[in-house]
Amino acid sequence: MANNNLPRFSFFCFLITISIFLSSILYQTTAIIESDDKHKNTSKNRNKHKLLTQKLSHFTFYWHDKVSGLKPTSIPIITPNISQTGFGMVTMIDNALTEGPDSTSKELGRAQGLYGQASLDNIKLIMMMNFVFTTGKYNGSSITIMGSNSVFDKVREMPVIGGSGLFRFAHGYAQARTNTFNLKTGDAVVKYDVYVMHY
Repeated sequence: MANNNLPRFSFFCFLITISIFLSSILYQTTAIIESDDKHKNTSKNRNKHKLLTQKLSHFTFYWHDKVSGLKPTSIPIITPNISQTGFGMVTMIDNALTEGPDSTSKELGRAQGLYGQASLDNIKLIMMMNFVFTTGKYNGSSITIMGSNSVFDKVREMPVIGGSGLFRFAHGYAQARTNTFNLKTGDAVVKYDVYVMHY
């Protein structure tokens, strides 16, 4: 009786092996087709968004942080009074970005966003802002910067994390250098060199 069942058992094992093998081939073929479809879709999306060749652009701005006077462009919206470093203070900004360090220099755009004092021990700001172009080829487009700014360091570096308009999919970095700081008024002019990879 056992001998009669052996051929049936072997045939059953053979069928299972063939089924697994065919299923494996079918799965791999499907995966390849899906991969090709995804690649085609990615190519279509790249064309749709005009993603051709990336280029590196370098922009220089002078960032005017005006906290004094009748029309400040930088206003504290949260002012804690329990920290010597001002930890927790948050300031909303709409600062001019100009071609040169003087306030009468040609305005290229606005720095809109906020910064907050993010350190208990020293003056270190967390910066979150859009550099919005208001003139020229990039008018209406923006570059988004977010990062840590140790204001007393000679050079501070922050990442460019994105952008809009002609700066969609942008990435890069910005270097900030203090040009002038008025101890009496708190007003500051900071030079920003922004290096952006974009399409």
